[in-house]
Amino acid sequence: MGFFSTIFGFFGFGIGISIGVVAGYFLFIYVQPSHVNDPEIKPLVEEEAETLQRMIPEIPLWIKNPDFDRVDWLNKLIEYMWPYLDKAICKTAENIAKPIIAEQIPKYKIDSVEFEVLTLGSLPPTFQGMKVYATDEKELIMEPSVKWAGNPNVTIAVKKFGLKATIQVVDLQVFLAPRITLKPLVPSFPCFANIYVSLMEKPHVDFGLKLIGADLMSIPGLYRFVQEIIKDQVANMYLWPKNLEVQIIDPTKAMKRPVGILNAKVLKAMKLQKKDLLGASDPYVKLKLTGDNLPSKKTTVKHKNLNPEWNEEFNLVVKDPESQVLELHVYDWEQVGKHDKMGMNMIPLKELPPEEPKSFTLDLLKNMDPNDVQNEKNRGQIVLELTYKPFREEDLAKGFEETHSFKKVPEGTPAGGGLLVVIVHEALDVEGKHHTNPHVRLMFRGEERKTKTMKKNRDPRWEEEFQFMVEEPPTNDKVHMEVVSTSSRNLLRQKESLGYADISLADVVANKRINEKYHLIDSKNGRIQIELQWRTS
Repeated sequence: MGFFSTIFGFFGFGIGISIGVVAGYFLFIYVQPSHVNDPEIKPLVEEEAETLQRMIPEIPLWIKNPDFDRVDWLNKLIEYMWPYLDKAICKTAENIAKPIIAEQIPKYKIDSVEFEVLTLGSLPPTFQGMKVYATDEKELIMEPSVKWAGNPNVTIAVKKFGLKATIQVVDLQVFLAPRITLKPLVPSFPCFANIYVSLMEKPHVDFGLKLIGADLMSIPGLYRFVQEIIKDQVANMYLWPKNLEVQIIDPTKAMKRPVGILNAKVLKAMKLQKKDLLGASDPYVKLKLTGDNLPSKKTTVKHKNLNPEWNEEFNLVVKDPESQVLELHVYDWEQVGKHDKMGMNMIPLKELPPEEPKSFTLDLLKNMDPNDVQNEKNRGQIVLELTYKPFREEDLAKGFEETHSFKKVPEGTPAGGGLLVVIVHEALDVEGKHHTNPHVRLMFRGEERKTKTMKKNRDPRWEEEFQFMVEEPPTNDKVHMEVVSTSSRNLLRQKESLGYADISLADVVANKRINEKYHLIDSKNGRIQIELQWRTS
């Protein structure tokens, strides 16, 4: 009987447990407690003042301020990249801190200060929102709101009098409102040359500081004292308008802006080949710098002359004297048909000493291939004199992106000529009655230049640069800018003016640089952004 009692008791226990679980499940699902109410959901504007005050610190900026954009994608990107960013940031911070520490430790008679451990931990910062500014300059300005409650481990070893003390920074909290400026924007990856970082307000910094295992921040009064010192020191260094500058690439090379003028005097040629049927040639010379899209310079044609003398002078804009080469091509002019090539040669600009004239007598070649046997044929010689005139260092230091203007012409500006640079950035709200395929027609001192044509575009962006060498400052001149639409389909109205602007050059001569939007005359809402630069050698 004892055996059967045990078996029935086991089954009774199992059946009882099963029935209890099933009954409890259905009671949990279908029976709602009467004393629990659903939470009341209300818009923020209907919340009470005390509730809003508690909630405001936690509300992201992109909700409170319409100027801030939500950047969840950026937070996700930083989360994935954080292990690599941690190492890169720590390495950069260590490189910046080392010279500062080396400069300061002699004042306090400290033997050494070294980083034993430097890591930002596993928790990345988060961006609560970001404001982006649009300007007419070649720059991108961002103002993110950054919050970081991290778990870094920064351990610094300080040695003095043979003794070693270890200081550890833990449990860091930082709230920042920085302004990050990427400028100038350049056509070379990563498309900006420098990063400038400024703080728009004093940062909030909270952390733990351990000395030989003891938390110093628990000492009464020390916490607030250290926190205020850090805020003041950071503010003194980086509070706007002060900034931290980090160079990414050399802006001079990235922008390939003019760094000097090449003065080329084509003197003469000797023993040229006979190309005409009557036993003579009509030679002329074309000069061009490599890496430049500007038209070639040309001498006059010397008719029926195998030993021509030109004595003509040209100025060419130099952007990179280390890599650019002057190309010389001699042609035989033909009244009808293609001009015949008589020979060519090249001169690397790196062979030219600055400010010193240098004469060259060059053999004319078919091409620059040293293995081509046809280059052994005598094609004559050309004689010329070259002088490289670099721009002044103070002008190069200011750069084309310089935003400060001068009320008067800077001291030392020569009375001679210089380089006028016209950059056509973009046009806005241009529209024709019959078609809108805009390009810009530029007129200066009788010389005409054109941008490329943008098909069916009311807001075209060209970013094209034009250069003019002038013998004297163009203080009394104007540049005529006309936006023109062309169409090959509309035969009756192939061209249509979309507006024009006449820009005085007196201001750019005085200020060195102007970048503005001009309203187009004869256009309803059209505007054009033009940048003018004046450079003297």
